[in-house]
Amino acid sequence: MPAAEPNSLIARLSPPPIPSVVAWSREYSGGKGPLIDLSQAVPGYPAHPEMLRLLGEAASSQAMTGYGPIEGEAVLRDAYARHVSEVYRAPIQAENVHITSGCNQAFMSVAIALAGAGDTVALTNPFYFNHETTLTMLGIKRALVQCDTTDGFLPDIGSAEQALAAGARVLAVVTPNNPTGAVYPPALLRELFLLCRKYGAWLIIDETYRDFLAEGYGPPHALLSEPSWEDTLVLLYSFSKSFCIPGHRLGAVTAGPKLLAEITKVMDNMQICAPRSAQHAVAAALPILAERRAGNRLEIARRADALKSTMSELPGWDIAAIGAYFAFIRHPFADQPSAAVAERLAKQAGIISIPGSYFGEGQERYLRLAFANADVASIGLLSERLR
Repeated sequence: MPAAEPNSLIARLSPPPIPSVVAWSREYSGGKGPLIDLSQAVPGYPAHPEMLRLLGEAASSQAMTGYGPIEGEAVLRDAYARHVSEVYRAPIQAENVHITSGCNQAFMSVAIALAGAGDTVALTNPFYFNHETTLTMLGIKRALVQCDTTDGFLPDIGSAEQALAAGARVLAVVTPNNPTGAVYPPALLRELFLLCRKYGAWLIIDETYRDFLAEGYGPPHALLSEPSWEDTLVLLYSFSKSFCIPGHRLGAVTAGPKLLAEITKVMDNMQICAPRSAQHAVAAALPILAERRAGNRLEIARRADALKSTMSELPGWDIAAIGAYFAFIRHPFADQPSAAVAERLAKQAGIISIPGSYFGEGQERYLRLAFANADVASIGLLSERLR
């Protein structure tokens, strides 16, 4: 009698990356001081007391114990639509917004709505590993768009067109980028948008780290002002980072109503509705915590500056790209796999990072440092530990 087997698409995936690299640190003796965890993209400071108060009030309400609308609570859809309209200086309505349980779920629900098993979705190389594993477990093929290592890891337009011309139904990008931190200029995003329109493909832009663009950057792009943008563009967002509430799992999709109707079908089978109390709390927090979010952005910028200063003192270590939460660092050990370098740093130096190889092909010379998770003083300790 043959043995029952799990889904081969899932079984062939590697274990989740973050727990795997954190496990290396358990062999760290502590000889160089406290662990410096630069692995997971979490805000390294607490949520605002008012955010906690709002969450507590909403969670204690009997009204929040039942199912909510699949598309999300009206109060948050309205509030987020106003927020997006302000950020992009374009008219967005609540009917353009679908609330999800985190941005990973946003990506998965959109991927299911746009592509089926055997179809192709194009990702940049390097890519965000959860995007790649999502496609793999759904039986969706992956095409890679190469990024220019001499230009801060911006995607190559020719490579993107090649993927779309070969039949990719979707191009998915992340900006500010995970893992590299690269910020894609508005002109580049418009080129990608027009390419997708030319080939009848969708452009997904994951903007999880949008709130950490440099002060005065302006709108991340002008695509929401393009005629009929709803026929090409999908924006993804996470409330986790700027509100410091990743455990409450709250994200958003901005798209046309026709596509959101398809996403609603997916979400009804995936989770029915995102956490209701968090939605009400965030809807109230969006306007009243704007100053706090701006302060968080400045703090992350200080941490980025601290990392730049620290790395400049280390011969052989180079920042290939940096922005928002991340830096993609070229390590000096050309003959060693990135996983071996990251493992040694965790065990011997107490620094937890993610190997570049986890993010795609040809990334062995790199490590991803999620510097947002460490304060300026901790970042300064890297200078001694990396020598």
